[in-house]
Amino acid sequence: MTSTDQPTTRHGIDLARLAALARREQQAYAAARPRSAAAASAAAGHWHDGVPLHWMKDWGLPFPFAVASASGVTLTDIDGHAYTDFCLGDTGSMFGHAPEAITAAIRDQAGKGLTAMLPSVHTAEVGALLARRFGLPFWQSTLTATDANRAVIRWARGITRRRKLLVFNGCYHGAVDDAHVRLANGSPIWRPGLVGQVYDVTEHTEVVEFNDIPALEAALAGGDVALLLAEPVMTNIGMVLPAPGTHEAMRRLTRQYGTLLCIDETHTISTGPGGYTRAHGLEPDFFVLGKPVAGGVPAAVYGFTRDVSDAMKRLRAEDPGYSGMGTTLSANTLAMAAMRACLSQVMTHAAYDHMIGLANFMADGLRHVIKRHRLPWCVSQVGARVEYMLAETPPRNGAEAGLIGDAEIEGAIRTAMVNRGIVITPFHNMMLLSPATTLDDVERFVRTFEAIVETLAA
Repeated sequence: MTSTDQPTTRHGIDLARLAALARREQQAYAAARPRSAAAASAAAGHWHDGVPLHWMKDWGLPFPFAVASASGVTLTDIDGHAYTDFCLGDTGSMFGHAPEAITAAIRDQAGKGLTAMLPSVHTAEVGALLARRFGLPFWQSTLTATDANRAVIRWARGITRRRKLLVFNGCYHGAVDDAHVRLANGSPIWRPGLVGQVYDVTEHTEVVEFNDIPALEAALAGGDVALLLAEPVMTNIGMVLPAPGTHEAMRRLTRQYGTLLCIDETHTISTGPGGYTRAHGLEPDFFVLGKPVAGGVPAAVYGFTRDVSDAMKRLRAEDPGYSGMGTTLSANTLAMAAMRACLSQVMTHAAYDHMIGLANFMADGLRHVIKRHRLPWCVSQVGARVEYMLAETPPRNGAEAGLIGDAEIEGAIRTAMVNRGIVITPFHNMMLLSPATTLDDVERFVRTFEAIVETLAA
């Protein structure tokens, strides 16, 4: 190929076929959904960009389809199209849409009041359920994992009297400004798109690569890091698994240098009933869980050790109050009722056995498809969470993961899947399996994926 020639393939995909498929699928999508198109046009009159949350524009579709109903793993749009949902609200509905135990709890509680800024009949039981399941004795509730992470950062800085936060390159901890730091050529920078930021977050946040133990120790050795905030598996820049010994080193080094450790399980709760923390025997000082803990009702929790609880009490004795921490609707009665039902009746061992068994089947099926078509791709899995990535081997850190994506290829496949009644996560190529997912659902997914890939493979 001469220097003037254009490449004809990328990531094992024929680019001419890709362009034709993308054009054809976008046109088919728009033509089949006139009511969703009209709804999107009407919404644009008063919602910025036509949606109440800007992420709803990130599907790469001509316009988002409007959901009329959601039950189990089936989404139905206002044009009457049914979809098997493997996105599940990007984990918010990981246990299926409208599980009966949770909808019953919501119906019952709705007639008894929604919020009072007081404890309810559910409070003691929810606390006991959290402690038994995740192994930490003390808890607080917030509306989102973002709120929980903000509170944990504040508490850690107060307890240690240190200013710095440490995160891993490519991490995701919600909309916490302090965590929006990345590495560029080895130096920390603001995460691109950090609109309106007025102070330099890199002054108070250190960032290192996941699985880089020497870099982790170097960042901690200065003795000025209050908190290491970490996903046990990186999940929002593709999927990056911990290397053997990584978690043991994180715990040993944080204790050695007086830094508190928080494990954010909002995505990795897919691992099992007690999250990655219980499955792998981690010993965090703080533990954060949001999204699915109340079955999709806005709620999150953070747990902590007795030592942390005692330190929090000492702080309050010195300076009473919680200024800037918490919101009026945190731990509202409706959310607590839903959380109680989810923890006691929905997030069961049997549910996880079903979900993870299907995830194993899906991961194996995708690997066979990739091998048959000789694509330089790989598949990663964390419990009930499966992802395919456009690289021959799984990434070892955020920098490697950040080089893998291809929006054109991934977007075309995603749109083609939607047109065939299958929904996956729009931000990356992630699929979740729920208690309501069936083997037929997974087999259809693999067949559909292969048929699309077959039209594209070089």
